[in-house]
Amino acid sequence: MAEPHAPPPLSPRHWPAWLLIGLGWTVARWPLWLQQRSGPVLGRLMFHLLRSRRRVAATNLALCFPGLSDAERAALLHRNFESLGLGMFEFLRAWWGRLPAADECGLDGLEHLDAARAGGRGVILVSAHFTTLEICMRLLCQRIPLAGMYRPHEEPAMEWAVRRGRLRHAVAMFAREELRPALRHLKQGGLLWFAPDQETRRGDSVFVPFFGQPAWSLTSTHQLARLSGAAVLPLFHERLADGRYRIRILPRLEDFPGTDATADTARVMAALEALIRRCPEQYLWLHQRFKRQPDGSRHYA
Repeated sequence: MAEPHAPPPLSPRHWPAWLLIGLGWTVARWPLWLQQRSGPVLGRLMFHLLRSRRRVAATNLALCFPGLSDAERAALLHRNFESLGLGMFEFLRAWWGRLPAADECGLDGLEHLDAARAGGRGVILVSAHFTTLEICMRLLCQRIPLAGMYRPHEEPAMEWAVRRGRLRHAVAMFAREELRPALRHLKQGGLLWFAPDQETRRGDSVFVPFFGQPAWSLTSTHQLARLSGAAVLPLFHERLADGRYRIRILPRLEDFPGTDATADTARVMAALEALIRRCPEQYLWLHQRFKRQPDGSRHYA
């Protein structure tokens, strides 16, 4: 894990990334009203420009919501890209900008967290990759001392800047490969946010149902809970119609972990699916979630 105060990479090959970071830092400080108006416009622009990703999202919606008509899925896809555009501004604001006022974020379910932490037990808050991920995690860090697990950026300058931005509010950030320090944090009674809903080549994974489809899914939640004794609680967050945010901590998963990693992973995916169904237009459907299939078939061109 890179130290939070490590020097930034400044060699000339990183200068293009620093130019983008500088632009992002500037946009993060735009007035909130301008960001909120620009977000849907950016989303509609991405809808037309990111054709391959649009096809991925459309395929995912067809797989996950077969009961919707073509027109209903098309409308959902358009709303999803508008939410994605808003999320781009929220990511920048979470990393390098200013937070909304405290009363712009509702938080429910702290009683579930307090009960799970009884006796100094660590807690894993499992969530999904919603477009509100970064802004709501930063807002949650205002209320509780939260660490996070994440996938590092390949560009060192971006990794340094984003990690530094996250550590302005999170107590620690662990790369997905850094299980030992994450376990240590949990064993010491810490709180850890984790989103295990995306397919990855690294880490132990199994096929479990997700929206009725076989999905290659990390068993990391089972492993972290088994090795640390931490409780696992689902976490939901969303952007409301009036521009405010709402975060809900749900009751812990009972009798978790069990002895079967596959069964536990299926429980986690079922819990995350239930969260996504609450607000599907704000989920990150651009990810090739069903890229790997048990029979070797392909869903994405």
